[in-house]
Amino acid sequence: MKATIIKNVQIVNEGEITNGELLVKNGRIEKIASEINVPYAVNEVDGQGKHLMPGIIDDQVHFREPGLTHKAEIYTEARAAVAGGTTSFMEMPNVKPPTITQQKLTEKYAIGANRSIANYSFFMGVTNDNYDEVMRTNAKDVCGLKIFMGSSTGNMLVDNQMALQKIFANAHMLIATHCEDENTVKRNTEKAIDQFGEDIPFDQHPIIRDVEACYLSSSLAIEMAKRYNTRLHILHISTEKEIELFNNLFPLKNKRITAEACVHHLWFDADRYQTMGNKIKCNPAIKEKSNKEAILKALLEDKIDIIATDHAPHTIDEKANKYLSAPSGLPLVQHSLNVMLNMHHQGKITLEKLVEKMCHAPAECFKVKERGYLREGYHADLVLVDINETHTVTKENVLSKCGWSPFENESMYGKVEKTWVSGHLAYNNGEFDETKKGERLLFDVN
Repeated sequence: MKATIIKNVQIVNEGEITNGELLVKNGRIEKIASEINVPYAVNEVDGQGKHLMPGIIDDQVHFREPGLTHKAEIYTEARAAVAGGTTSFMEMPNVKPPTITQQKLTEKYAIGANRSIANYSFFMGVTNDNYDEVMRTNAKDVCGLKIFMGSSTGNMLVDNQMALQKIFANAHMLIATHCEDENTVKRNTEKAIDQFGEDIPFDQHPIIRDVEACYLSSSLAIEMAKRYNTRLHILHISTEKEIELFNNLFPLKNKRITAEACVHHLWFDADRYQTMGNKIKCNPAIKEKSNKEAILKALLEDKIDIIATDHAPHTIDEKANKYLSAPSGLPLVQHSLNVMLNMHHQGKITLEKLVEKMCHAPAECFKVKERGYLREGYHADLVLVDINETHTVTKENVLSKCGWSPFENESMYGKVEKTWVSGHLAYNNGEFDETKKGERLLFDVN
């Protein structure tokens, strides 16, 4: 692999933006300096007018393989990720069959090794009765355990309190939770059916999956984590009320309980159901505007730690069904950086904070080994982006297999020009080089 120097570029890293150069050699960042001279041949990339940042680490995606590949595949969604500046992903276990045994986990890693152009890790799924399989998971090369404490796509609900307590008491690695109280959701669904029959309006979704459902479940997860000193990460916070459960009293590396916000909960609010309907139906629900404003504030104050996507594609035909039949989830991974750059241009978040929450914080939270920062000796996961160039999202430029995006017809800031994955130029101005696959993420855990 020939060495590469990226010259004359604005480097966004560790709370600073500096003008400089970066040398990539043998898949690693060899040197970062104001000027670099080497006595051997290199590829030169002129970064004038561009920004260089670490590759995004998305800690929550659903790539639908195995078993649901009419919606998406690890191959197609990893390409969409890399084109959008995401170099590493952590994928969820609610596939078909679900990833709830060590054998199924091994099989999924084999797919990643053979087909993913991005770096990859896969969660081990928890059920009411697979404790022994869960406890065999290796924390050094698996990102975490996933518990659905509320039903969602794939029906992996864990609702046995004894099973939950046993996992929380004995888990030797990070637990990531989907938190919505099942009884509250069921009760609200029955009320909606009584009122509307089968034709439930889409704007009932945040009423059915309401603030209280999220708060009750998140509170329970945190109560158990505190009782057993469990390492807990609560996914996709969607309500202002939940924010009171988190604090910024400690640096991220010392936190035992952390939280994630997703780009769609920062971008959309409940007013959009009138025009977008089931296209923005997701679990937990997109709620009233005050919630997205509070979530952004909590991110900036470090009460919420990570920005991710919960990328969850379904076909447009599936999404067109009536409310009770239409699946929840949105395809998002290709445009997460664009969303946040739009918010940057609106004055809502700095570039430094954006990189902290999308690159540094996932690496710290999950203890990802030698990624997430631009540091000498680290893997060269890099994104070269023109933050000022705009484009309109259309069906024609969507790369996810499902072929649609909730951002269609939106004008987006940010053109990803080049993405390096472990030193390999995987994406270059619309062209992919798939001669080298991504690498399995490793984790610095005791």
